[in-house]
Amino acid sequence: MEIATLAGGCFWCTEAVFKELKGVEKVEPGYAGGTVPNPTYEQVCTGRTGHAEAVQVTFDPAIISYDELLKIFFTVHDPTTLNRQGADVGTQYRSAIFYHSDQQKSTAQQVVSEVTAAKLWNAPIVTQIEPFQAFYRAEGYHLDYFKNNPRQPYCEMVIAPKVRKFRERYMEKLKNQS
Repeated sequence: MEIATLAGGCFWCTEAVFKELKGVEKVEPGYAGGTVPNPTYEQVCTGRTGHAEAVQVTFDPAIISYDELLKIFFTVHDPTTLNRQGADVGTQYRSAIFYHSDQQKSTAQQVVSEVTAAKLWNAPIVTQIEPFQAFYRAEGYHLDYFKNNPRQPYCEMVIAPKVRKFRERYMEKLKNQS
C-alpha cells in the first residue's frame, strides 16, 4: 500500500470521490501543509494555521497508480484558482499535492506538465507541490460527511454534482459500477 496526500478544496468533496475508486483502501479527511500541530477545524478555517483541507488516500498501486490518482485529482477540482474552490475561499482551500517520496514529486511534476499540455483547463495550474510534513485527521463528524449528510444543502448543491460527473467520467475505475 502507498499513501497520497492531496488538497483540492473542501475535503468532503475529495473524500467522496476517492472513496469510490478501485484500489483505494482508505480515505481520511484532515489537514496538511500547516505550522500548528493538531489543529482543529475552527483553527484551520481562520486561514492562520497554514493548513489545507486535504485527504490522505491509502491505495494499492498494483490496482490504481499514483499517476492515475493525480490525473483524477486534476479533473475533480479546479487547479487553476489560487486559494479557492467555487464559493470556498481561503488558503485552506488551496490546491496542493504533498509528496511522500522523490518518485511522487517527480510524478506530480510530470502530471502537471501533461495536464497543462493537454489544455484541460483554460488558465494556468496553480497547484502547489510540497513535501509531506504531517497530516492531522479531521474531527469525527467530517468522516464520510457526504455519505452521512446527503440532504445537507452543501452536499446536494456542490458535492453531489461533482460525484455524478466523476462517476460518469471514471465508470470503469469505480468499485461499484452501477
